[in-house]
Amino acid sequence: MRRLFTVLIIAILASAAIAQTQTKPAQTAQPESKAAASAKPATPTVADRKADCGCDGEAQPDVLAVVNGVRVTTKDVDDLIKAQTTKLQQQVIEARKRELDLQINSRLLEAEARRRKVSSQKLLDQEVTVQIKDATEAEMKVFYEQNHARIDAAFVEAKPYIIEYLRAQRQQEGAKRFAERLRAAADVKVLVKDVTPPATAAERARVLATLNGQPVTSAEVEDTLRPLIFHVQEQTYNLRKEQIDLKTNDILLEQLAQQRKVTARALAEAEILSKAKKITDADAQTFFDQNRNRINGEFAQLKSQIIEYLNEIERRNAEKAFAEQLAKTATVQVFLRRPEAPVYAIEIDDQPWRGGERATVSVVEFTDYQCPSCAKTQPVIDEVIREYGDKVKLIVRDFPLQQHANAFKAAEAAEAAREQGKYWEFTALLFQNQGALEVVKLKEYATQVGLDRKKFDASLESNRYADKIMRDLDDGARIGVNSTPTLFVNGKLVRERTREALKAAIEAAIKTAGSANVSGSN
Repeated sequence: MRRLFTVLIIAILASAAIAQTQTKPAQTAQPESKAAASAKPATPTVADRKADCGCDGEAQPDVLAVVNGVRVTTKDVDDLIKAQTTKLQQQVIEARKRELDLQINSRLLEAEARRRKVSSQKLLDQEVTVQIKDATEAEMKVFYEQNHARIDAAFVEAKPYIIEYLRAQRQQEGAKRFAERLRAAADVKVLVKDVTPPATAAERARVLATLNGQPVTSAEVEDTLRPLIFHVQEQTYNLRKEQIDLKTNDILLEQLAQQRKVTARALAEAEILSKAKKITDADAQTFFDQNRNRINGEFAQLKSQIIEYLNEIERRNAEKAFAEQLAKTATVQVFLRRPEAPVYAIEIDDQPWRGGERATVSVVEFTDYQCPSCAKTQPVIDEVIREYGDKVKLIVRDFPLQQHANAFKAAEAAEAAREQGKYWEFTALLFQNQGALEVVKLKEYATQVGLDRKKFDASLESNRYADKIMRDLDDGARIGVNSTPTLFVNGKLVRERTREALKAAIEAAIKTAGSANVSGSN
C-alpha cells in the first residue's frame, strides 16, 4: 500500500538514514550541442549526473520547424522556456530524492502488516488514524487568528476546513512517528548519498539501499518515477509547441508586413487590435452576473478589471483568427516529436470485465462512480467496446477521488453487486444517480437490481472490499492516474477521453498485435 504512505507522509521522514541522503537542491543540466556531448565520457560520473533529471526522452531535431523557408531551431525555442523547463525537471530531481525513502517506508509498512496478519490499511488505521484527536475549539480559533489574513471567510464558515487541515497535519506527524518506529526496529542501510538516474540499462541494477538484507535498486525507484517523468516530457512538449506557434505567427506577420511595407506593429494594429471587439460596461456587467458566485467583490469595484480581462480575451481571439488566416497560404513544416507514452503492466485479474475474454487488446478503465465525467464518458466506452466485439476486452478498476465523499463506498457496493453477478446493472444505476450515493441509497439500488439484500448489506457494512479498492487506488497512483476516467489500451495511456481517441488507440493496438503475431509465426 505504497500510496497510503505517500499520502500520509508528505515530508521526508526524519531519521539518521534519511539525514545522510539529504543534499541541497541540484541545478538542472542544460541542453548541450552534439559536439559537446560526443566529447564527454561514454559513462557520466556521479558528479556529471548529480543535477540530471533523467527525463529528456527522445532527442529533438536541431530544427523544430520551417516557416516559409525560415528555420526555428531547438535552441531558439529552448532558450525561451529555460526557466519553465528547469522548474519541471527540478520536480523529478526532488521526487527522486524522496522516492528511495518512500520505497523503504512502504516495504516496512507491508512487512509489519503481514507480521500482524492485517491489511496495510488496517495497520495505518490502528497506528495513525484512530490515534488522531480533532482540534479543540480553542486550537481552531488560535489557528484562525494566526492565519486570518489568508482566510477570506468568517470563522464559522472556515471551521470545517480548519478541522480538516489540522487533522491532516496531525496525521502526517503521526505517520512520521510510526515510520520512525518501524525504521528503528529494522536493519536499514542507505548506500548512496545522491540518488541519480541510471546512465545505462546495467546501472538499473545498482543497489541504493538494503532493508533487512533485501536490496532496493535504481530500477525500482525509476519505475515508480515513470509517470512523473512522462508528465514532465509532455509539459515540455507543450511549452515547445506553444513557442513554435508563437514564432510561426511572428514570422508570418513580419513577412506580410515587409510585403505591405509597414512595420509589424502597424500591421498588428490594423489586422488584430482594430478588429477585436471593444468590451462595454454592459458586457462587463453580463460577465459579472454570470459568474457572481465565483467573484469576491462588487461590480463597481471590479468593473475596470473585468473589462481589461475581457478585452485581453478578445485580443487573443482576434490574434488567433488572423494567425489561422495567414497559415492557410503559408508553408509550415513542424518536426517537433511528441513523447511516447510509457507502457505499463496493469493487473487485470479478479476485475469486472466485458468483451472478448481472449482478446489481444485490453482497455483498462479507472473510474469513479461519483465523477460526472465518468458518467458522461461511460456510454462512449461501452459503445466502442460493443463495436469491436470479441477483439477487445474492457476491464474496470476503481479510483474513487478524495473530493467525492461517497465514491469509495459506492465502489465497495459495486464489488458487492459483482459478487452476485449484477455488476453492470448496478453500476449503471450508480452513474444515473450520482447525487444520491449514500449507503441507504446504495441499498435501495441493490433491491432494484434484484440482489440478495442480506448478503449485499453484510458485504457493504463489513467493508469486505475496502482493501481491494485501496489496491486499485494504489496501482492507479503507481502508473500516474490522478483523475477519472483514465483509460489505458494495452498498458498505454489514452491522452483524450473521446470516442475518436479511444478508437485510434485500439486500432493501433490491433495493428501492433497483428504485426507481433506475423513476426512470431515466421
